[in-house]
Amino acid sequence: MSHTTPIPGQPAPSLTVEALGGKAIDIAADRPKNFTVVFFYRGLHCPICRKQLEELNEKLDAFDEIGVTAHVVSMDEKERAEKQKAEWSIGNLSIGFGLTEKSAREWGLFMSQKEQDAEPDRFAEPGIAVIKPDGTLYSLHLQNVPFARPTIDGLVEGLSFIIENDYPIRGKLAA
Repeated sequence: MSHTTPIPGQPAPSLTVEALGGKAIDIAADRPKNFTVVFFYRGLHCPICRKQLEELNEKLDAFDEIGVTAHVVSMDEKERAEKQKAEWSIGNLSIGFGLTEKSAREWGLFMSQKEQDAEPDRFAEPGIAVIKPDGTLYSLHLQNVPFARPTIDGLVEGLSFIIENDYPIRGKLAA
């Protein structure tokens, strides 16, 4: 399959996944004051994802204060998502599971296959999508490895700057 990346300033791809607690995540139904942020993560097998999501869980109020709705989504099955909630300190997060490979690719996420025992057969590498209330993609941060992700504090500071200064979407010119 080919790899395509959504273009900022264009409509964001659709995203509807099941979530723990019974309520699905559907970004088209979100009504944030300023943005929806989706943290795409590798899954239960990833200790760096655990660290990032636990930090996000601790700082979720900072997103709420600036009018940003945050979701976390992986290709993991429900059982693996439930294990994450039980073992990780992420109880305040909206935890989506069952992202399809097709949807992951529509978001431009890089795909990997199992290389180590704890990994699922196929999974999406990390990404962070920032979506405006009208469904326009504001920014997309993609990784093909689990390392060197934007920090939670850096995201909050950057989003605060964007909101306060009505900072325009960048990177809208297609390759």
